[in-house]
Order: sequence, then structure tokens, then C-alpha cells
Amino acid sequence: MPYASNGGTRLYWRCDGKRSLPALVLGNSLGTDFSLWDPVLPRLMRHFRVIRFDMRGHGASDAPRGAYTLAQLAGDLAAIVDAAGLERFHYCGVSLGGMVGMAYAQRDDHRLDRLVLSNTAVQFPEDAWNARIDRVMSGGMQAVADTVLERFFTSAFRARGDVNLERVRETLLSIDPDGYIGCCKAIRDMRIAEGLGAIDVPTLVITASDDQSTPPARGAEIVAAIPGAQLAGLPGAHIPMTELPVQWSDTVLAFLAPEGELSELERYDIGLERRREILGRDYVDARLAARTRFNARFQEMITQLAWGTIWTSSRFDDVTRRIVVLSMTAALGRWEEFELHVGAALRAGVEAQMIEEALFMVSVYAGVPAANTGFAIAGKLLKEHPAGDPHRAS
Repeated sequence: MPYASNGGTRLYWRCDGKRSLPALVLGNSLGTDFSLWDPVLPRLMRHFRVIRFDMRGHGASDAPRGAYTLAQLAGDLAAIVDAAGLERFHYCGVSLGGMVGMAYAQRDDHRLDRLVLSNTAVQFPEDAWNARIDRVMSGGMQAVADTVLERFFTSAFRARGDVNLERVRETLLSIDPDGYIGCCKAIRDMRIAEGLGAIDVPTLVITASDDQSTPPARGAEIVAAIPGAQLAGLPGAHIPMTELPVQWSDTVLAFLAPEGELSELERYDIGLERRREILGRDYVDARLAARTRFNARFQEMITQLAWGTIWTSSRFDDVTRRIVVLSMTAALGRWEEFELHVGAALRAGVEAQMIEEALFMVSVYAGVPAANTGFAIAGKLLKEHPAGDPHRAS
């Protein structure tokens, strides 16, 4: 495991993604760990080299007994940035992670390019934190788990029994009480509001309409204090990256990785590389070589629209988007396109079982004859790619 160290405290961190991409560091909330970001990680990795870490007192980081401070937690972030070798980076923190981001941004030696503060605040009533500390001291993490989860998520989300809710619950129950209490004291005693005016990087503050812990008004206070800060409001509660991963990611990416207004040529170039990535370079280049005066503009339009706009969106991962295309082309009987995309999917490592499942869905919603033809075409291609045949003897 990679660890950084600050004042003798070991801090767990990990890096995911291409080193050629800009760096994005994520800071978790009180009562969670680096796995909090799992629902949005694949999408963020399309745009960034993502560095996650466990806040002091949480997860695989040390949990020394005693009160922590926001300055200390900001120092932990600085140690992780050094360990990861980051010269510059974006930072996004939720709740306590946002407080740490604000404290770090007030340091003279910060390396921030942009700052995202999600569902956070700069001050709370002291007695509320003292009451929570007393409950954990007397009853452990179980004593506060239900109350915390009620604040983390809306009642509708909790009623659905989403697997991510259970993951967050188990993480919360596994937190070392000493570490949790130490961070509670850091929040209770923080004094970062006075320095907000000194934050000198582009900042986005995200609030959620049903957030009981840090209501929208608390985010508005931060926006008013940080020069040039922007405000974005979402539905949901305190942990929107779990409950609303697409809306939350849309908001963050629009701020950190805006597409801007691309020219037709730029959109074409982006689309052409994406088309080659999905369908295969040889196939695409052969189609380009076969262009005529009659269809050249059509080919350009398809590359710009389908590949330069739709297929470059990171809302779907590539496997999901491939399965959607296979289902639609089978349902509509577009068998040439279906065969093309089955072959491309198999070459890209999509498992045959995923294609099989898509065709089961086609059989229910578009009819057995369509699924039957789809199975025949896919089965033919599977014989040419035996590693992907689920019925081939091992």
C-alpha cells in the first residue's frame, strides 16, 4: 500500500488513471473512506489521473487518539501531494474533505489549479459536535450510524436499498472511534472562515436541496466569501456523488474539464480518434479511403456528431454504450451495424455473456425473431473469437 507520512501519522492514498492526464485529488467526508468515490471514479478517470486518500482517522490511515485540527488535516493533504509527486492539481472535497480543501487553499505553498467544495461549511454549533462525540465515546460508531445515514442520503434513496448505501454503512461502522472523534473535534474547533477571502484559485461550491448537515445557505456563505466563486445547486442530500453520480459528475466536470466551443475540425479530429478506438483503426481507415464526393460530407457529419459528440460523453462507460448500441441495432433490424459492433466489442474484450444478456433483453422487448437473428450473427463472430465463446470447452 502507498503511504504518506505527516508528523509520524501514516496516511493511505492511491492513484488511478493515466499519468498523462491532469491530476485530481479527492478528499472524503467524515465517516467514509476513499471508496466513497467508487460510483464516480470510472467517469472521472476518463478525464483525470485520480488520487484518493483516507482522511486521518479513517480507513487504512492511522487513527491517533486525541483532537485533530484542520491545519493538521491540510498538512496531511500536503504530504499526500508530495508523495504522489504532484506539481499542480485540482482538488475536490466533500463535507470534511471540503473543509480540508479550504484550509489547504489558504496555505502559501498550495499547488491548486481549481477547487471544488461539495456539501460543506465553515462553522457549526459547538454543542452539536460535543453531543456527537459523547455518543461515540459511550456507544461506538453504532450509536451514530442511523443518524449519520439519515443525513447522508434522502429517505427515497435509503428506501431503495441501493448497494452503495450498504457499502457506505459498513464503512461508517468500521471507522476507528478515536479517529472519528479526532475529526469531529477538528470540525468543532475549525477557524477557517476568516481566511476564505485569501483563496486565490477558481472555486466551485456545490450544495444540495435536502442536505440537512450543510444546507444550501451554508454553501452560499462560502461563495460570498471566496472571490469569484461559483455556486451549483443539486437535488439530494449530503453525499450526492453516491446518490446522484451522473448529476454530480456533470457539475464537477463542467467546472474542471469544460468542453467549450469546439470548431467543426476539432470535433471531427476528436471523433475520428474515438471512432478508431471503438470500431478499430483498420476498419475506419478503410471506410475513409472508400469515401466519394457523394458521401464525404455524410461521413464527416457522422464522425462529428456520433463519434465527436455522443461517443465522447463520459456519462456511459464504453461497455454500457456498446450494449445500448447492440440492443438498438438488433431491435431495429440494422444487422450490418449490429455485426460491426459485435465484432468491435469482442475485439475490445467485451465478454460474450454481456452480448448474450443484451439479446435476452431484445427478445423480451423487441421480439424473439430479432433476438434469434442477433444470436445467429453473434454466434458466427464468436466462432472467430473462441476466447469469447461462453460455450467453448475449457
